[in-house]
Amino acid sequence: MSDSLIDKLKELGFNTYEAKVYLALLKQHPATGYEVSKESGVPQARAYDTLKALESANAVVAIGGKPVTYMPIRPEELLDRWEKSFQGSIDYLRQALPSIAEETVEPVINMRGQESIFKYALDMINSAKRSIFMEFWKDDAAVLHAALLAAKDRGVDVRLVGYDYCELEGLEVYQHGLACSIEQSLGGRWMILSVDDKEGLVGTVSQADRPPQAVVTRNPGIVLVIKELIVHDIFLLDIESNLQPELERLYGKDMLRLRRKILGNVTAALGV
Repeated sequence: MSDSLIDKLKELGFNTYEAKVYLALLKQHPATGYEVSKESGVPQARAYDTLKALESANAVVAIGGKPVTYMPIRPEELLDRWEKSFQGSIDYLRQALPSIAEETVEPVINMRGQESIFKYALDMINSAKRSIFMEFWKDDAAVLHAALLAAKDRGVDVRLVGYDYCELEGLEVYQHGLACSIEQSLGGRWMILSVDDKEGLVGTVSQADRPPQAVVTRNPGIVLVIKELIVHDIFLLDIESNLQPELERLYGKDMLRLRRKILGNVTAALGV
């Protein structure tokens, strides 16, 4: 008796004895409980109990007489019935489960270590279906380039902000100023990522005094803030690129007067 057949029947709901008894009946039917026990290797007392269970499940049919004999339901009929049952359950769960998930408060997951952070970020990029908004440094661009380009090629809207004059062939990257001074003040580089308005990642990927760490979440409110931060940067960078002379006249190079107005003494830490 094939172990693989028994295993597959168990995956569909039979226990070991039920699978062995049903297969034995397929090989020899009609058959008595004694004959089924002999063919299947199931102890005789358990064979009768198992036949009753299979009869209740409409997998076998009892034929009157003394002794009672049993016939198996044709495999095609049994499998068709299971297929309809499973499909009905799956269709129901497709509708019911998401409503439960929507009521759940999504957690914020902490991650540590550069390898773990980049692996998760790449998984997010590779699974993106509609949109990617991301900020990263030039030093990290090579790790991300292929995945971002592949996402663009499959129709994903890819919006990128790069620090330290980061350019990626085949992709538009908005260039952010003051990258070196920001990295120095924070002690490392960061990564910010939003995918499909459903999942966000933000954290440091290079730090001198402690391991890189990041948070990942599907919490809608936090994902919205992460995306809007990137969108806000893109807006400002596009404005700067088109109105640079006027902005320098009003705020100075790299908008230093505006930075000092908003950040005050914090700008000293940025070297500005």
